[in-house]
Amino acid sequence: MQARAPHAHDLNPTPTRTGFLSWALLIAEFARARLVSAVTLSAATGYFMFSERVEAAVLLPVIGVFFLGCGCSAVNQIQEARTDGRMDRTKNRPIPTGKLDLPTGWFIAILMLLAGFCFLASIEHHTYLILGLGLFTLIWYHGVYTYLKIVTPFAVIPGALLGVIPPLIGWCAAGGVWNDPLILLVAFYFFVWQVPHFWLLMLLRGKEYESAGLRSMTDIFDQRQFYRITFIWLVAAAVTGYFIALFAMLAPWWSLAILISSIWLVTKSLYFLRPHPQSTKLRPAFLRSIVYTVLLMLFLSLDALTQPGID
Repeated sequence: MQARAPHAHDLNPTPTRTGFLSWALLIAEFARARLVSAVTLSAATGYFMFSERVEAAVLLPVIGVFFLGCGCSAVNQIQEARTDGRMDRTKNRPIPTGKLDLPTGWFIAILMLLAGFCFLASIEHHTYLILGLGLFTLIWYHGVYTYLKIVTPFAVIPGALLGVIPPLIGWCAAGGVWNDPLILLVAFYFFVWQVPHFWLLMLLRGKEYESAGLRSMTDIFDQRQFYRITFIWLVAAAVTGYFIALFAMLAPWWSLAILISSIWLVTKSLYFLRPHPQSTKLRPAFLRSIVYTVLLMLFLSLDALTQPGID
């Protein structure tokens, strides 16, 4: 029997698919897509809190914030390529490892930023304000925050201003005004929450920050002092979260859910006040801060979406 001559697709059936998947995963890592996806939840929350309904228009701010966040993260990786190469947590990122060269990185980053601004420009309500917020994010992130990290360990405080932008964009995209007290309180929560969230990461990776030439809070405070400061900020985040529930006059069950979550976050953080807190508890604390914020966004969104309609 004569053997069949192999077709081209028989010789290597998987490389194209594998190559495409590897390239997509590389871009997702370069853009920190998983982290940015979490950020977009706050934009959706802002939208739902004003619109009080699920509609296709929510995709514009959500996708716009996603691509803007991905583009900003990509530019940040380009800016901090040398620093990333000195830290165990970041040394395997695409630029330090050479998986992406700088021209390709810049091309991808700019493409993502343009996509983000295109989606934001398609929003019907408060379009110029939303574009201005996006531009502020770009300038503040790369022109201010990135360089402050080298100068001062308190860079996270002005950097936390970046966290207020996504919920504001979502709220304004739904038709709300930016200076409404409710959305400003929500934005203030994200400002407060980002500080202990970052400091918990710094407690986990403090030595890496120092070896990479970045200023760390441990340069100023000893470990016990730093733990207590972080605890105060975590309590402030929990209190602010519950104040949102009170101010927004949520349905009783959602207010109770946020109250329980806030008490949970505070009580679980009390070990920071111990004379010798265990460093093994830092990662659970870091994850709890994320879980609390996700729960807060979920409860606020569910309250808005389950409001009785007005005929």
